[in-house]
Amino acid sequence: MVHKALVAGANGIIGKALLEELARAPGWEGQGLSRSHGNIRADLGDAAQTRKALEGAADCTHLFYAAYGPGGGLAEEDTRNSAMLRNLLDGLEQVGAPLKRVVLYQGAKVYGVHLGPVCTPFYEDENPRPIGPNFYFTQQRELEARHEAGGPEWTILRPDVVVGDAAGNAMNIATVIGAYAAICAADGAAFRFPGSYKTYDRCLAQVTDAHALARASAWAATAEAAAGQAFNYVHAPFRWRRVWERVARHFGLAVGEPIPFSLAGHMPALAPIWTQIGQDLVQPDFARAVGWGFGDFVFGTEVDVVSDMTKIRLAGYTADADPLAVLISAIERQQQQRVIPRIGKQGR
Repeated sequence: MVHKALVAGANGIIGKALLEELARAPGWEGQGLSRSHGNIRADLGDAAQTRKALEGAADCTHLFYAAYGPGGGLAEEDTRNSAMLRNLLDGLEQVGAPLKRVVLYQGAKVYGVHLGPVCTPFYEDENPRPIGPNFYFTQQRELEARHEAGGPEWTILRPDVVVGDAAGNAMNIATVIGAYAAICAADGAAFRFPGSYKTYDRCLAQVTDAHALARASAWAATAEAAAGQAFNYVHAPFRWRRVWERVARHFGLAVGEPIPFSLAGHMPALAPIWTQIGQDLVQPDFARAVGWGFGDFVFGTEVDVVSDMTKIRLAGYTADADPLAVLISAIERQQQQRVIPRIGKQGR
């Protein structure tokens, strides 16, 4: 039996890894959907266009929904992203797709981290829901209601700070670290952590490898124990000092003590260096290549961010990854794919 998968958000950090992993997985065939790339191209905000485009996915049995419409405040984000999922599900229903299960992705905002410090670890079934608006909640209610009405099953995975190699993704901390390291090396500067001592030395952080998440997604799409459940999926927590010093050592960089500053505010002044070392990049436009503001958010988090992993392990999925190896390999892949410049003398 072959599972026919549709990956919504195929050009993103999760979607790209999903398509790569499904292509290697026995029993799976994947199609990608996005506005500008993939087998199926559609603006999910346009119901009519989505319905027409989905005629090519009439055999879809599993949907991996990793699409995201950014911009606006929380209320606007809720309205837009909820409509996108609804349009896609309506379209698949209208073309008669035999959809069995939807795998939806959420982030730590489901636990309220965007509102202020939250007690950790995060438990999927015990944390009281924070106040909205929040499109994660609206999308989950949509899936629950459709299943209760006889529609497909659903499973939710909750990664955090997803690390991958999709070009042009603003929320990729490996891109931020790799680009910052390349600029530091070219400028003859030390590779200093751009956050506080508290974040560097005391707070616990976590990441999720996009390819490990994709493999977990294949399990979530088919395992009986995963139906109707939400699972955290992250790797072991770490302190930034350990990771920062190991990254510096791996790439031969001098490392100093932290110096808190805004990457988004300061790095544009170093655009001439980027122009010098990044001439052959797939996205040479410095303003669009790196999400410095996302780096400020991650490196400015002065509380522990830890998701408990007990639930998914007890459900039968135990595959994991080393977060340090995940970050280093993602930086190296992005160098090879010309997403970021090579670090050190190779990048000059």
